[in-house]
Amino acid sequence: MRSAPHPEMGFFIFTNMTGYELSRKWFDFCFENPEKIKPIHTAIYFFAVEHCNRLGWKKRFGFPTTMAMEAIGIHSYNTYRDALQDLVDWKFIDMVEKSKNQYSSNIIALSKFDEPLDEALDEALMKHSTKHDTKQSESTVQSIDSINKQVNHITNKPKTIYSDEFEKVWSLYLQRGSKKKSYDQWKKLPDVEKQIAKQHIPKYIDSIEQKEYIVHFERYLRDEYYFMDIVKKNSPTNIQHIDYDEQARRKYGVTR
Repeated sequence: MRSAPHPEMGFFIFTNMTGYELSRKWFDFCFENPEKIKPIHTAIYFFAVEHCNRLGWKKRFGFPTTMAMEAIGIHSYNTYRDALQDLVDWKFIDMVEKSKNQYSSNIIALSKFDEPLDEALDEALMKHSTKHDTKQSESTVQSIDSINKQVNHITNKPKTIYSDEFEKVWSLYLQRGSKKKSYDQWKKLPDVEKQIAKQHIPKYIDSIEQKEYIVHFERYLRDEYYFMDIVKKNSPTNIQHIDYDEQARRKYGVTR
């Protein structure tokens, strides 16, 4: 990208322009002078660059005050005027012809700096990126540790350990329902009723043709289904009717 001095105005203008180089130079300046920069400076400058681009990178172009203020959302003319003058003082914008008031246009040109692009910002950004990546990595590890601690805190609670006897019965019952609730019910049963249930379960499961109608195991145990005599009857839903047999308790020798 080359520049040449304007023969009449005495400042540099662009012969080949790129928005990247303009942006790069501006943010180099921002980095070196953070105490001077305000958001309005960036807004005005980049709107000037955009406007120049739309005009085909004209050497000098009108920069209507009202249009610029509306585009960047500034309502105070004094604020806009002072920020624009800062850009002129910092040599980013050359004031070719100053407007008489806020209703007329300034004639401006974009300045060109002959100095090589400043590498200070590049180095600072690289350092910041490395530092950020390190912190992000540490933060991620801390987050994972925090999550692990929560998970461990949960898993450290007393875990239900099921007896081998129940595991076999649970599988025999096709694992329907809540395992924990079923185990809680199972532990309440006397040994004799557990034996009755183990003998009854295969018959009960076999009697239900549509397995989705098998009651959950916790209910089977709570409602003492194992004391039911299974009587097959014709049913449109193929659900086998189960009759309570009060004689079952005496037949099995179970007493309460």
